[in-house]
Amino acid sequence: MALHTRAQPRTAVQLAALAVGAVFLLIGILGFIPGITTDYDTLRFAEHHSEAKLLGVFQVSVLHNIVHLLFGAAGLAMARAAGSARAYLVGGGVIYLLLWLYGLIIDHDSAANFVPLNDADNWLHFLLGVVMVLLGVLLSRRRVPRA
Repeated sequence: MALHTRAQPRTAVQLAALAVGAVFLLIGILGFIPGITTDYDTLRFAEHHSEAKLLGVFQVSVLHNIVHLLFGAAGLAMARAAGSARAYLVGGGVIYLLLWLYGLIIDHDSAANFVPLNDADNWLHFLLGVVMVLLGVLLSRRRVPRA
């Protein structure tokens, strides 16, 4: 006799981590598609000379795309449990806020811009960082039942 256990429904924080992870996977894939990524012939592994731009706006490189793919896979894997989903969103959000600061500090024409980053990337990283941290914190708060 086989035991059948009913799967617990996913929590809001798990669904958010799943969605964010799926978006990062999609972005990582799109970064390798000519046409969606403009100036594709200038795509480099990891240097500021990579002039390829996702959607014609966000500067990307092979490394940048791989990081998106890995970040997406991590989101899908960590969405399996509420605690790890929260850690993914909050921790990932903090990483993106640090990346935003890094992008503001470095000279975009220097070797320090190995990701590479441009102004559009910087502000997207800021927005992603804030949204991810907020999702992780707000969606995992314990609710006190009303009397």
